[in-house]
Amino acid sequence: MIEPIVDLEWVRSQAGAVVLADVRWYLDGRSGLAAYEHGHLPGAVFVDLATDLAAPGLPATEGRHPLPAPDHFAAALAARGISDTDTVVAYDDSGGGTAGRLVVMLRSIGLSAALLDGGLQAADTPLETGPGPDRHPARFAPRPWPPDRFVSADDAAAAAADPTMLVFDARSADRYAGETEPVDPRAGHIPGARNAPWTAALDGTGRFRSGPELRAQFEAAGATEAIAATSIICYCGSGVSACADVLALERAGFGAVRLFVGSWSAWSSDPARPVETGHR
Repeated sequence: MIEPIVDLEWVRSQAGAVVLADVRWYLDGRSGLAAYEHGHLPGAVFVDLATDLAAPGLPATEGRHPLPAPDHFAAALAARGISDTDTVVAYDDSGGGTAGRLVVMLRSIGLSAALLDGGLQAADTPLETGPGPDRHPARFAPRPWPPDRFVSADDAAAAAADPTMLVFDARSADRYAGETEPVDPRAGHIPGARNAPWTAALDGTGRFRSGPELRAQFEAAGATEAIAATSIICYCGSGVSACADVLALERAGFGAVRLFVGSWSAWSSDPARPVETGHR
């Protein structure tokens, strides 16, 4: 398995043996496809978060971006010319807040994928415009989502209440504390969860901090050697930006971190779920 986060120099060293995937998506409703057509990395294909990486139309308690059925995911990538033997390097223009979702999904089923460090801003080459390359449909065999990588609300609740486990909320500090909530039904966080904003994993240039820096940062937030890799769960608003934390934790040496896909959008939609506010 390749490293979870790679730079543009590594991509170039592969001499065209990787597929670049543009996974731009915007919470404010802007079109990721329009942004892609306005300018993308040469040869990159567009992957739509809302239609390729999520299942629309499910109950609110499943979250805003629940995982798609494995056959839907496989068909969507195959239609875009991505096969299950390709090495995929995904990027966006936020530092990894959306592209990380594709990377985590692919890595969870044992496929080769990484996040492009710095994203579109790291590009030092002219961008291509228009609809992108005309790739032939590929073969992509469906694989089930592994239960040891994706967890339910009950799993997250149990982990957050267990002192030997750890749940990280990857949203901003103000959303975690319940001081503001622009999207979801209730403000606050899962009782017992700790805040680890995914943007804090980035340095001043928009690239991910080094492994040792991330290790120190997550240890300060509560991650220790005594907590097994599979005992760390990440969530965010809808199971998208938390993927950047999953990959940052992996870079820091914490292994296969789990994702609560429904995240706060699912939790806050269920009135039976308790809510905690304030900073820990």
